[in-house]
Amino acid sequence: MIIQDIEKFIPYNEQEEKDKEEILRRLKNNEKLLTRDNKSAHLTASAWILNQDHNKVLMAYHNLYDSWAWLGGHADGESDLLKVCIKEVKEESHIKDIKVLTRDIFSLEILTVDGHIKKGEYVSSHLHLNVTYLLEANDQQTLSIKEDENSNIGWFLLDDALKASSEPWFVDNIYSKLNEKVKLYDQKINR
Repeated sequence: MIIQDIEKFIPYNEQEEKDKEEILRRLKNNEKLLTRDNKSAHLTASAWILNQDHNKVLMAYHNLYDSWAWLGGHADGESDLLKVCIKEVKEESHIKDIKVLTRDIFSLEILTVDGHIKKGEYVSSHLHLNVTYLLEANDQQTLSIKEDENSNIGWFLLDDALKASSEPWFVDNIYSKLNEKVKLYDQKINR
């Protein structure tokens, strides 16, 4: 299912095209990517969560990255990456009602993760082979942090989300792209 979903994904730019090629190559070579047992690369799922007016995005202040960032997490053996995405959003924000705007993959990216300490143990630098989904939630829902992962959570106007993140590569290559794609999505559905 993962391979088919990625195969039908239409890249928006060269980054998505190249990353799609590499993710498919690894999957078709039968690399074990669903769990963190693969120390060099594994599958993750992220969410670009819009409010009901599609003018804000939900972000968390991630303790590990010391930055405002999207929500998401590791597949950890689950092959339904949309299910992973929704589970992670609920865990990291405690929002209850989430609407899936499209079941199709919204974005693809290969993300580098620097070596770090997690739960007292060193984790070597590795890659996240990431799929992103487009979700929607009412911005009046109660939010709360997941203390072991984030220290704040909140809604940002789309452009302000770019200013909030302290990770230049994400801002320039991922979050700005996602905002552009949101505008195209809204035009497509005549918002």
